[in-house]
Amino acid sequence: MTVTTMLCTCNAKSFTIHRGINISHWLSQSDSRGEERIKWFTRDDVKFLAESGFDHLRIPIDEEQMFNEDLTPDTEAFGLLHKALGWCKEFDLRAVVDLHIIRTHHFNAQDKPLFTEKKAQERFYECWRKISAELAKYPRSMVAYELMNEPVADDPEAWNTIVNHCLAVVRELEPKRTIIIGSNRWQSFDTVKQLRVPKDDKNIIISFHFYNPFMFTHYRASWTDMKDLPCTIHYPGNLISDNDFAAMEQSMKNRYGYAAGKNGYNDINTLESQIKQAFDAATQLGKKAYLGEFGAIHGAPEKDRIQWYKDIVSICEKYGIGYANWDYKGGFGIIRNNEKQQQMIDVLTGK
Repeated sequence: MTVTTMLCTCNAKSFTIHRGINISHWLSQSDSRGEERIKWFTRDDVKFLAESGFDHLRIPIDEEQMFNEDLTPDTEAFGLLHKALGWCKEFDLRAVVDLHIIRTHHFNAQDKPLFTEKKAQERFYECWRKISAELAKYPRSMVAYELMNEPVADDPEAWNTIVNHCLAVVRELEPKRTIIIGSNRWQSFDTVKQLRVPKDDKNIIISFHFYNPFMFTHYRASWTDMKDLPCTIHYPGNLISDNDFAAMEQSMKNRYGYAAGKNGYNDINTLESQIKQAFDAATQLGKKAYLGEFGAIHGAPEKDRIQWYKDIVSICEKYGIGYANWDYKGGFGIIRNNEKQQQMIDVLTGK
């Protein structure tokens, strides 16, 4: 099939994106403040990313960093965001400003007042009124808004109701700004079909995330229950080799879900069949699909890891899906221990 790629030329009238990177753990998921936060991401970083071949940044921001408890904007945090967007303009990059975590919703929290309390919902909408007031001056061809990262609602209609109300709030202020809306349940590829968005709004992009197979992409990740996996993980093919599987005690197989891992064969065709579900569902909605996060942790076997990246990029290119790697300097990053991962960069930028 032939699909037009979401190529970025920042002088164009529309917001179009192709190859991006997530600037994680800066204005989101970080306790750094003051000079430490200022030095973590600078003009030199944006220059490096542009010269490397990326055309856009996805910039996660957290409510608790950007706003005080009374929702007054934090001057320093918004100052840093404005600097980053200024650097994007200087180096001809586009930016997705992603409201990543809010005080009433964290994607891994059990309690999510956003879905149960009217007051929490109104606070969410007010965040976007204030973000819009700060960022409306930037060209629509350069900056897009992602309303919230990885919603996790028990009922998909709860997310549909809230996100459509939030969209309406932003549309009152900015009728033509590109808005990115993610699917429910951690923006899974298989929940895009549950999304409900206005068909007549031409400035919506549908976002999904992809970390399959999870046992491979999060191999021995310290924050997961797989942190002590006693075997090597493989891609493509069976995640666990026959020899490794046979050597493990049954109790350990059960603990880590090894049985599913052993039987879980993965290759480019497996990944394509999953990613295409998101693409097809977005197309059915009359929207473009955007892979806003994907990545494999540095602890995974390097040769297998690079092949996984090659396969993901190949699939996205085939269907014209813009993408943003997670992340820049974190555990999945193109910078590791202050050294650039050139092979990974080359794969992500199509070199």
